[in-house]
Amino acid sequence: MADNKILITGEKESFIVRVLIKKIRDAQIDCEFVHWDVNAINAKWTGTNLVTLYLDDLDKPDDKVLHFIGDRLAETGISMIAIGERNDLQYVLDRVRGDLIYKVFYRPLDNAEYMTTVSDFFHKLENGDFLRSILIVDDDPNYMGLVRDWLRGTYKVAMVTSGMQALKWLGKNKADLILLDHEMPVTSGPQVLEMLRSEEETRNIPVMFLTGKGDKQSVMQVLALKPEGYFLKTIERQELLENLEKFFAGRK
Repeated sequence: MADNKILITGEKESFIVRVLIKKIRDAQIDCEFVHWDVNAINAKWTGTNLVTLYLDDLDKPDDKVLHFIGDRLAETGISMIAIGERNDLQYVLDRVRGDLIYKVFYRPLDNAEYMTTVSDFFHKLENGDFLRSILIVDDDPNYMGLVRDWLRGTYKVAMVTSGMQALKWLGKNKADLILLDHEMPVTSGPQVLEMLRSEEETRNIPVMFLTGKGDKQSVMQVLALKPEGYFLKTIERQELLENLEKFFAGRK
């Protein structure tokens, strides 16, 4: 876990915090402490995979610091562990979105349980469990393979070659976005989208078209179904990644 980093932030680097830092470093995880100051936290943020907010008996960070941490967690896609007394932790939960907090620990902290949680977190991180999931639906396996290579490492990517395979896959798996081709045999892209919208389990999954069909009639037919986007296959890698990043940022 040598490439992983935990940033612990608190009012002061107390004896208890120093013990925690030593246990983290003994597990071959990089760890730094920083006072809960916006500029100090921002200066140490680079390379951080997990933030731990430690609240002692008397002090807690002000709203400005918590809102900054929450914004940075959302921007960088990482999570936070919060440690403190019940009332103090509620103060944090009222100011930081719940989906950004991986786990809450009440004091006194069980160091062994904390380290088990950290190990579990980094295991999931290594397996890509925290990445957004994208399903590509296209009858051209060569193009799908190209797009998968573009997205790999940034997203979890699955591929199917037909609308029916997509529905079957979605019956067992979760997708945060579907990239859908327009022209496919048996069931066209617009028909697949209509099928997705007709089912309770899939109607809210965002769909973007990634297709070679750029004529006005095809485009108008698809836009009438109100997908989240319509891109031609001539799109370059960086442009596609930027559009996806913008899309997901807008859904946070």
